[in-house]
Amino acid sequence: MQTVYRLNANELDENFLAGLKATFKDQEIEIVVYGVDETAHLMGSAPNRTRLLQAVENVKQRSNLIEVNLDELE
Repeated sequence: MQTVYRLNANELDENFLAGLKATFKDQEIEIVVYGVDETAHLMGSAPNRTRLLQAVENVKQRSNLIEVNLDELE
């Protein structure tokens, strides 16, 4: 059995460990940890890549920007 958990390191707690133990009860397991590069993940799909690159270009050209009033978000 193989399971992939994707979470922030700050989310690792006793509950996570308890769930891991319950899922793999009485089995030997191997844990591999590596950092996730979100940009590489998002650039992996052509539509995402196109959208992200267009957004970067919009910022450079200062076009199609949306202003947000932070006071209105509260």
